[in-house]
Amino acid sequence: MKFTLLGAGGFVGQRLLAHLQSLGHEVLAPARNAPLNAACRNAHVIYAIGLTADFRRRPFDTIEAHVSLACRLLQECELASFLYLSSTRVYAGNAETYETTPLRVSPSNPSDLYNLSKLAGEAICLSSGKPNVRIARLSNIVGPAATTSESFIGDLCREAMAGQIKLQTSATSSKDYIWIDDAVKLLHQIAENGQETIYNIASGQQTSNAEWAARLSEHTGCSVEIIADAPTVTFPPINIDRIGREFSFKPESFLDRVPEMLSAASENE
Repeated sequence: MKFTLLGAGGFVGQRLLAHLQSLGHEVLAPARNAPLNAACRNAHVIYAIGLTADFRRRPFDTIEAHVSLACRLLQECELASFLYLSSTRVYAGNAETYETTPLRVSPSNPSDLYNLSKLAGEAICLSSGKPNVRIARLSNIVGPAATTSESFIGDLCREAMAGQIKLQTSATSSKDYIWIDDAVKLLHQIAENGQETIYNIASGQQTSNAEWAARLSEHTGCSVEIIADAPTVTFPPINIDRIGREFSFKPESFLDRVPEMLSAASENE
């Protein structure tokens, strides 16, 4: 099968590229700013382009990455299929997290720019009239390469190796995480054979700051401090019934992979 992977240089993209190639698939991975129409023509396109940490500082780039470029490709190219990588962040403020759940966002909230742009990207996919268009809403993905990124888990790993974790949110703050290899296998399955239009890619389990800190302290001997009056930030549990039914998905225990993550962080010091 011929895939075109857009965003192959990112954390998820790199691992997905390696996974697809290991299975013998032909994969085109255009460089950033390269012409894309020819590479996408009649291909199974996986759209992994996006901004995360600096979206507030780069609003126009965020819209270009999440909406405008995807719109142009869908409008101009004949595609075998199109898998758009979105985010479970779009469920912020919701009690339910089914793929069919109506979502709450506010354009006046700067933090919602990310969610609004992802949802606009989803909307153009769903309204494009193209066949085999699918959306994958990714949870917080962790893996060895994440320890070198500017992310919460990356920061925790580096702090643990330096001897002290300093939590900026309470010990009971929690969110859903999923191991990178679980995520890329699901993305491959969805791109090839997904029967639904929208999928949550998540573990379906909440993991607290306290659990992360305890496991990192166990392996590094670091101390753990929580700032005074640290707020509790808890995201809603992500529903994974759909991937469970269709792909018999059962998440791997990523906390058991903490030594692997610390080893990767050490190698990149």
